[in-house]
Amino acid sequence: MPLLELDEVEKHYGGLAAVNKVTMKADDGEILAIVGPNGAGKSTLLELVVGLERPTRGTVRFGGQDITNLSSHRVRKLGIAMVQQTPRTFPTMTVLENAAVGAMFGSPNGGHAEGKALATGNNMLELVGLGDRRHDNVENLNLHQQRFLELARAIAGQPRLLVLDEVMAGLNDAELEASIEIIRTIRDQFNLTIIWVEHVMKAVMGLAERTVVLDFGNVLTEGLPDEVMRHPAVIEAYLGGEIPDA
Repeated sequence: MPLLELDEVEKHYGGLAAVNKVTMKADDGEILAIVGPNGAGKSTLLELVVGLERPTRGTVRFGGQDITNLSSHRVRKLGIAMVQQTPRTFPTMTVLENAAVGAMFGSPNGGHAEGKALATGNNMLELVGLGDRRHDNVENLNLHQQRFLELARAIAGQPRLLVLDEVMAGLNDAELEASIEIIRTIRDQFNLTIIWVEHVMKAVMGLAERTVVLDFGNVLTEGLPDEVMRHPAVIEAYLGGEIPDA
């Protein structure tokens, strides 16, 4: 059974279908990339999965359970965590305290006490490369570091599904390679399923195991990243020409 299933999911804003009859799935332990041009409905689709938005129609199932109309905090308690493109940190708290929040309040198995939560948060910071910044105030981190702080906080809550929204935007090549390795390690170490919206094609080609392409809210095609990104319809809709070798 797939871990996550979307069946004919739609989201309308007035007369506009931001997501239109999307049917897709994500299997246990899979890294699934969702790509497409600006305005394709990618971030909206993620928000439907995590409960930040509710579908106009259609069904979202997680582990076989219908979660279509659950609030975001209930979805989080079931084991779905999201890292957004714009970080939502607690600016008056330290980096370690931010990470510990995930272990205290985000776990599907019940929150940890403060001491254990801080230890868990510290381990997650080491994993994402922020161990040496644990005692800093969050405001001293750059945008990339704040995104990966949110990643540490998310995995501190022991989710089964991790949803990422363009966490690699704006990175240089060295940062990109390091980030790819961090996310792969997280998947392997915790056996997570990862659904990931991304514009950086080098990252998609290097990390994703399967790719879904959206265009105007519709699934254009899906499959292996290399095959999908050379599909004529994808080149026409998304890239405007043949892509170079990644």
